[in-house]
This record gives sequence, C-alpha cells and structure tokens, in this order.
Amino acid sequence: MSDPAASSSSAQPQTPGDKYRGAVVEDLQLAPAFCLPFTESISRAIDLAYERDFSHIPVLDKSRKPLGYVDVAALKQKWEAGQASPGSRVFDRPSGHGQIVGGYRDVRLHLTLNEDKVSQYMTKFRRSSKEPYTLITPLTPLSDLEEFLKATVFALVTDGSRKFVLGVATSHDLENFVSRRGL
Repeated sequence: MSDPAASSSSAQPQTPGDKYRGAVVEDLQLAPAFCLPFTESISRAIDLAYERDFSHIPVLDKSRKPLGYVDVAALKQKWEAGQASPGSRVFDRPSGHGQIVGGYRDVRLHLTLNEDKVSQYMTKFRRSSKEPYTLITPLTPLSDLEEFLKATVFALVTDGSRKFVLGVATSHDLENFVSRRGL
C-alpha cells in the first residue's frame, strides 16, 4: 500500500512560498544600501553608480528619508544628449577688480560649478492613500518580495519604522539566491 501523504504532496503544484522554503529578505545577504543625498551632483552620481555597478540608486532627503530613485542609465542618456548639465563653469572676480599684491593686480578667477542635482532627475516615490507604501524589511518573506518585484524594478529594504534604508533588492538577487541554494 502506498503512503497517501506522499502521493498527495507530489500531486500538488508547488506554491511560490514553497520555492523559497520560508526564507526571508535577510537570507539574500544584500550589500548595505548605497544612497545619494538629494543635493548630489549628477556627475558624481553617475561616477558612483558605475563604480559600484548599480543601475538604480535611492535618493534621500536631509533626514535620510527616501524621496525617490535615480535611473542611472536614463540619467546618463540625458547627460550625453545635453539635457542634463554635468557642470558648467561660472567664473567670477573677487570684489572690485582685484587687489594689488606685490605690485601686481590679483585677478584670480574663482571657479564655481553650476551643476544639476539628482533631485531634478529622480523618479519620486508615490505616497498616497490610493497607492499604499509596501513595507519590505529584512523579515519579509521572499515570496512577498517576489510578488512586489513583479510590479517594480527594485525594492528598498528598510527597518520596520522606515527610518533607514538597509539595502536594495532586485529580481536578480532572488535568482542568485535560488541558484545558490539549488531551489
């Protein structure tokens, strides 16, 4: 006689939750979050993104609250097309027309960079009662993360009170987890 429990479990389709065997976001072992302040220059943002091989970077306000994100590829395209200013040099003289120093007029020019900031090119997070904020924490089940990532490119992993961005999770992170575990 065959075991009815064994035959019934093999006949049932695997649910998405079973795929991760109860694993949570913390099990992905994500790198610490890399975020930019909203005042960061676009040239520095692009440099940092390519240095770290990131395609999307969260943007934070002065109190470190997530405001939105920068799509690095789109920003670079705008920069290359001349639609985003990587920095224009603005020269201005000191007050007056220079001081006499050692018999010579000091007419040094002061360099000021007038560069666009990431806040001008970021995609803002929608915060409304119509679109509630989905909280993704280190204890969020991977099946929930997978469902969330069906509608978006990445997820910000925050602490439970949403005060700190701890990491950024993508579908690629889930795929790597599955391949490492042989699930």
